[in-house]
Amino acid sequence: MARTASKVQELVSEDAEMESALEYVLERADEGTVSWGDVSDELTSGQWGRLIETGVLVDSDGEGFDVDDPDGVQSALADDDLEFPDAPDKDSSWTKWDKMAAVVSVSLFAGYTFSEVRQPLGQALDIAFEPLLDLLPFFAVVMVLALFTGLYSTLLQANLMDMEVMGAYQERMSEIQERRKDAKERGDDEALERIQEEQMEAMTDNLGMFKEQFRPMVWIMVLTIPVFLWMYYAIGFRSGTGVHADQISTIIIPFKGEAAWTDDIIGPIQIWIVWYFLCSMAFTQVIRKSLNIQTTPG
Repeated sequence: MARTASKVQELVSEDAEMESALEYVLERADEGTVSWGDVSDELTSGQWGRLIETGVLVDSDGEGFDVDDPDGVQSALADDDLEFPDAPDKDSSWTKWDKMAAVVSVSLFAGYTFSEVRQPLGQALDIAFEPLLDLLPFFAVVMVLALFTGLYSTLLQANLMDMEVMGAYQERMSEIQERRKDAKERGDDEALERIQEEQMEAMTDNLGMFKEQFRPMVWIMVLTIPVFLWMYYAIGFRSGTGVHADQISTIIIPFKGEAAWTDDIIGPIQIWIVWYFLCSMAFTQVIRKSLNIQTTPG
């Protein structure tokens, strides 16, 4: 019976309509052997072929087919755990605070272009960060800020992303791809067409997963963009001179030697930005491992 239940589960996983098809075959089989002509009004040829291929239907001395284990099929169909995978019923929903954070983060981007936004933010944060710059060299200040941003970024991702929902989206897509591969291998064009339609619907549903991933990002940007703007304020924005430029010394880097923090190193990207991102990535990995925080489903 366990083997029969496994076959039924496989068939229903491949095609949600196989459940009703199996019920109809069982109904007709109560009257004796069943042939294609008896069920062709309800079943497709692909469904009929899969029932024979999986051994649910066995040959009855050339006169038709019998259900190999009717009691086992009936029990499997009555099992509440037998269900076709569907889209996760829990969707990602943003609160009004999340939406407000998104608006604020987009507004803060203006600070990279307009000094009217950048200067007030830089002056306000300078009250907290200037003492740090008095105590530490600039490269260490960047490391402290990278540690700080890496810590709250990791905590926000861990608390604002629903890993269960994201895992459900990924599991569904993986299951669809597996069924598509199986249908392609056995040459079942009807099943392939159904699976492709379902895949298109699932891709639309996956917008929920992207919303779930982007939700902590808006809060991260609300906190990170001001930190970036302060560093611009301190070191100098583009070709300008920063408020603390006299406190910020040069740096020795491989293959270049002594260089100013505002020198370009990768295209137009300045040295201090590269240093910040290297520190941020390193600290983020250490924080995740240390706190055993998972920010991806799996």
